[in-house]
Amino acid sequence: MGKLQKSVIIWLGLTPVFAITLFPFLVMALTAVRPQNEVFGGRWLPSHFAWSNFIEMWHATGFGKALGNSLYISTLATIFALIIAVPAAYALSRYQFRGRGPFRSFLLITQMLSPIVLVLGLFRILVLFKVLDNQHVVALLYAGFNTAFAVWMLESYFSTIPRDLEKAAWMEGASGFTTLRRVFLPLALPAIAVTALFTFVNSWNEFVLALTLLRSEENYTLPIQILSIVSGRYSVEWHLVMAAALCATLPVAVLFAWMQQYMLRGLTAGAVK
Repeated sequence: MGKLQKSVIIWLGLTPVFAITLFPFLVMALTAVRPQNEVFGGRWLPSHFAWSNFIEMWHATGFGKALGNSLYISTLATIFALIIAVPAAYALSRYQFRGRGPFRSFLLITQMLSPIVLVLGLFRILVLFKVLDNQHVVALLYAGFNTAFAVWMLESYFSTIPRDLEKAAWMEGASGFTTLRRVFLPLALPAIAVTALFTFVNSWNEFVLALTLLRSEENYTLPIQILSIVSGRYSVEWHLVMAAALCATLPVAVLFAWMQQYMLRGLTAGAVK
């Protein structure tokens, strides 16, 4: 069997996967550009593309403010998580110390706890300290829930970087900090980029904590703002809901496409020892 025939068979086998995966996004995109009177019509394709839906959605739903809030909180959470995870993962991959095994087990156990299990306790703590409805606190909580995953992912990749490179830098007179900054971190950039991307996406899509801890509309993130378009209304303008959902999806899709090379390098290299 030739190489071309194998490629055709593989792509034919993947076609159902692509169809099932992309179908919801296709429906969302078509509904977003459909005129309001055709949302529940029998036509698969709209009679014309109503691009004005996006302008109407932007002004009617406060989408711009929610978009800025999501970008700010997700970026802040990613920075917080990396500040904690990079040194922790480096220590786990390079040093043997008492309690290393239990600490790794502790990180694994924390991944079994869903935010919804802890949301009531977190709510009461934030009320007690009078920091409810605070974007910085929410970003800090997002970072906390993603730190264990970030440490596990980075530690797996850091262990694949040869220690001889650091020892060579030390023999040349470089300090530990200089070696970390100029030798180790550039080699670890793919894993750091992948970890940052997953942390950002997890924070971007998080719903339960944001719904519980953000009380004022000016602090709403995108998932909460889109929910407000649907809940508590006698009629739902689905063309605006789908337009908002499409715009909320695009930044993450662009980010994935932009960082694709780092994702492939980080995920594959970290899996090979």
